[in-house]
Amino acid sequence: MADAARDDDGYADLRSYAAIGDGRTVALIAADGRIDWLPLPNLHSRPVFAALLDAPSGGHLVLRPVGPFTVERAYAERTNVLVTTFRTDTGTVRVTDSMNTGVAGRLPWAELARRVEGITGEVELLAEVHPGTCLNTAAPWSSQTSAGPVLRIGRLTMAVRTLGVDDITTRDRAITGRITTSSGSRHLFALVATDREPLMLPDPESIDAGIDRTIENWQTWSATFRWDGAWADVVLRSALALKLLIYAPTGALAAAATTSLPESLSGAKNWDYRYAWTRDSAYALTALFRFGLREETHGAISWLLATIRRHGPDPRILYNLDGSIPDDQVDVRDVPGWRGVGPVVSGNQARGQLQLGVFGDLFSIVRLYVDEGNVLDAETGRMLADVADSTCDAWRSPDSGMWELPEEQHYVTSKMGCWKALTDAAHLAEVGQLAGDAQRWTAEAELIRDWIDEYGWSEERGAYVWYRGSDELDASVVLHAISGYDRGLRMQRTLDAVRAELGAGPHLYRFTGAPDEEATFVACSFWMVSALHLTGRTDEAHALLTQLVEDVPNDVGLMAEMLDPDTGDFLGNLPQALSHLALIHAAISLAEE
Repeated sequence: MADAARDDDGYADLRSYAAIGDGRTVALIAADGRIDWLPLPNLHSRPVFAALLDAPSGGHLVLRPVGPFTVERAYAERTNVLVTTFRTDTGTVRVTDSMNTGVAGRLPWAELARRVEGITGEVELLAEVHPGTCLNTAAPWSSQTSAGPVLRIGRLTMAVRTLGVDDITTRDRAITGRITTSSGSRHLFALVATDREPLMLPDPESIDAGIDRTIENWQTWSATFRWDGAWADVVLRSALALKLLIYAPTGALAAAATTSLPESLSGAKNWDYRYAWTRDSAYALTALFRFGLREETHGAISWLLATIRRHGPDPRILYNLDGSIPDDQVDVRDVPGWRGVGPVVSGNQARGQLQLGVFGDLFSIVRLYVDEGNVLDAETGRMLADVADSTCDAWRSPDSGMWELPEEQHYVTSKMGCWKALTDAAHLAEVGQLAGDAQRWTAEAELIRDWIDEYGWSEERGAYVWYRGSDELDASVVLHAISGYDRGLRMQRTLDAVRAELGAGPHLYRFTGAPDEEATFVACSFWMVSALHLTGRTDEAHALLTQLVEDVPNDVGLMAEMLDPDTGDFLGNLPQALSHLALIHAAISLAEE
């Protein structure tokens, strides 16, 4: 049973949110049926409904019983359509929430459909569409037209479509209604929206039918998903969560659906994750291949390579979802943030950092693509040869590391990423996919290994250290059991040291000192599963994954970036692609024993 409670300021626990989407944007629905997050028309647009970050003025869409209720919810089988059952003293009602899709993919407009069905007795529900201020950047208003009332904010035009809704009232900034259900009754409260376009007003009956079509569309997609390993339900749910984060117009994978959800309740560690990270795309490709999802696989790698080529010569850490380069500006919005924990930001300051690990991420994608029996075009081959040469020159530099820290250091995992890049580049040259100096790449990879032996390993700590001159630890080193850099005794000793120093039960903090600053990082815990298995400790890996899949996902299978190990509370942006990717990789690793 889901927890529908809110605090005195109107904020719900992050763990209470479910997500729905249409390939262009994502809505977050709390357990009480209120939608607190919905950027329109795109995920990276300004959020017209953002009570998640600004309960007083952010805007929301309400659909809930008027009196006290309990809640049970689940996704319709093998879909991203949410079904919520409210039970009250007077009866039971079912709400089905869908971001509708069309016959041949996305609709030209955004269509949020909320079907209400009476199951038993009689239940009165409140329905409301109340746009916010787009994080204090715009003022919504309503206007009357020949087709009825519309809501406008900035360039956005919205209208409500209903079936069986009573007492519809239009105020300056909201449209409200009441629904009274009886056994077998059926109702609809829907929102349609366009951006700088005329607004189509579909018949409410066609919107209602669109819910069933959307369920069929999701189930058709899921039918192409192939997985015969263990943990099938959580693996499919993670794959469906990733599908929500794929921006269909380009094929880019967003790191998360939100901005500025805090990594720490003390504030200051709030970031905008509505961008496509090269790293996440690399991890996603492994999953997409394993699941037989050909279209998403080709779309993801084609988008990434074309984007790098357009903005090259070297890959960037992150890109806008449309493939452009984010600007340098990070705007701080004058809104309170979730539970008053700010700042609320638009933009991401990591876009200009040097992160050497991105070279390894890129080449791991391409090697996997080729090893799966595919072929690179000549232009991509030439570009990648240039990137390999750049890696040879760049690896000696300090960088910001995987964790995007402001202080540059010679991070050991960054050097391991460069080793991975050059090793894979040499392999691609050997199989005829790259034209370049493979001998140089191999020689530089050996120099990197020598450097790590000298500066990256501490016999005193019995572990690979965080950066040169440090005796501190970094949990991301476990990724290089996965990359193949080291699966021997040194890596095994490092895994033990990381679990001892950075562990909190089955969970892991990111680096030494992190427990004083933030919660545990969900992906690290699942990476540890893969690393344990790949270093020969399969029984430990099985036990750890079993515990994690029981403890971490919420009641509908979603995961955030971070988790408080004491309370199980979510922190950080959500749903988080990297968390779901790490779970999938752990299951894949164990399935390939």
